[in-house]
Amino acid sequence: MNTLIKIIATILLSILTAATNAQESSNLWKIEGNGIKTSYLFGTMHLIPQKDFNLKDKVKTAFDNSEQVVLELDMASPEFMKDVMAYSYLEKGTELKAYMDESEYELLDSYLKKKTGTGMQMYNTVKPFMLLSVILMASSDEPMASFEMTLMTMAKEANKDIEGLETYASQVAIFEHTSYEKQIDDLVEMIKNPEESAVLYDKMAQLYIAEDVKGLYDYMDEFMDNDIEMMKKFLDDRNHNWIPEIAKFSKEHSTFYGFGAGHLGGAQGVVNLLKNAGYTVTPILD
Repeated sequence: MNTLIKIIATILLSILTAATNAQESSNLWKIEGNGIKTSYLFGTMHLIPQKDFNLKDKVKTAFDNSEQVVLELDMASPEFMKDVMAYSYLEKGTELKAYMDESEYELLDSYLKKKTGTGMQMYNTVKPFMLLSVILMASSDEPMASFEMTLMTMAKEANKDIEGLETYASQVAIFEHTSYEKQIDDLVEMIKNPEESAVLYDKMAQLYIAEDVKGLYDYMDEFMDNDIEMMKKFLDDRNHNWIPEIAKFSKEHSTFYGFGAGHLGGAQGVVNLLKNAGYTVTPILD
């Protein structure tokens, strides 16, 4: 399975199990004890078909019971857009076209014109991960929804503060470990073989919707091919970085955390790391 498909699964879709060894199935967890105010962890799916989007009552209740909202990124901050402009584009005078051959450029150009009405000329100065985002959105034939955008809207309407667990720059840095040529190769492969990512997405989405913890974990274990290095870079390292942030935010305020469900599970997942740090973490069932 190509690298891009794995990235889609871990970063943009983020649909690992809610807890590796848990018997209960839930995307929502309560954290207590060890000097913090009762808070909640909600595993999201960053992109999901609008028809499948459902913010359950238990999630709304946890949200209402929290004083502030913390997402992976504080996309409401003015600094966020500054970072997007600073870290999403290639160095001045550099074009994305330089990292691909003519046939790859023509394929991407044709695909984008067909799907968005605008060709590669519009995206020739952005980094490959930005082009990936455009292609992912364009590849869907139906409206998509975002839990994060919904949570941001709810927070603003409820006058709740919004914070972030990490910075846009730190997320972008993850992609810099892979050459632009390799990232473009994977983009081209995804366009040439859309069935692979479509099947992967559909299976994971259905497991997420069902909150099937064991089924989701087993499926992820199968398709990830035991790629330990990628798991460490895209999930484990970030999970470890988030634990002191969670301790800091929840010490002062009851907090609702929303981030990709992939970060919840496994021995190095947020749930287990919080337990190891002395917190009580329990699933909230329907």
